[in-house]
Amino acid sequence: MASSFNSWSFRFFSMTLTTLAIISKPSVVAVVFRPSPWALAHATFYGDETASETMGGACGYGNLFSNGYGTDTAALSTTLFNNGFACGTCYQIKCVQSPWCYAGVPLTTVTATNLCPPNWAQDSNNGGWCNPPRVHFDMSKPAFMKIAQWKAGIVPVMYRRVPCVRPGGLKFSFQGNGYWLLVYVMNVGGGGDIANMWVKGSRTGWISMSHNWGASYQAFATLGGQPLSFKLTSYSTKETIIAWNVAPANWNVGLTFNTNVNFH
Repeated sequence: MASSFNSWSFRFFSMTLTTLAIISKPSVVAVVFRPSPWALAHATFYGDETASETMGGACGYGNLFSNGYGTDTAALSTTLFNNGFACGTCYQIKCVQSPWCYAGVPLTTVTATNLCPPNWAQDSNNGGWCNPPRVHFDMSKPAFMKIAQWKAGIVPVMYRRVPCVRPGGLKFSFQGNGYWLLVYVMNVGGGGDIANMWVKGSRTGWISMSHNWGASYQAFATLGGQPLSFKLTSYSTKETIIAWNVAPANWNVGLTFNTNVNFH
């Protein structure tokens, strides 16, 4: 009887420990980018209603229409651009304190796709709008016209960083050659930005990629004939995700590969 009781007690004790272990096991929770506080800046626009002059840009996104960014884009002053690490970040912008603002203070959301360079030949308060340390948005004309009359030229705005809501997963566009892989990362959700990136072939370990410029990262390695995977860390949230088997073994430069993983 005592032996049976001891056996039952041991089983009960073991089950209790197992239950406690399951309850106390930390769960993996996706990191979610949160909006920043509102701050004051100014906004102008460049190009015309077609937004054709916004194509390309310092971030390297190429055709903004075919790559999913459309006309709701802006070039950032140097202070915001952060040497290209701000490429892909998203901002809500609303016109304030100007008779040119549309009634009701509407706001619009834009993606950073370009750099508004300094113009030291002009005063920072009279034409040199993007001179450091000014915080400035040079918006596409269609985006600007959502918040103010275009005849204003320049208006004060309130802005804040917001999560980028992207359909689908990350996109990787390949450039380079057999010894140098240059990858443009597009359609980034969440904070919209990338801090670090690694590439892995089927015959290699993880290879650290250096930041080239804008939204591009590079690896000086021979990776041809191998399926490629990528590991990325968000600049804003520090979350790291892995996109496995992004490109097949017969990948080539000039191609863009879609994934089903993204930041939030």
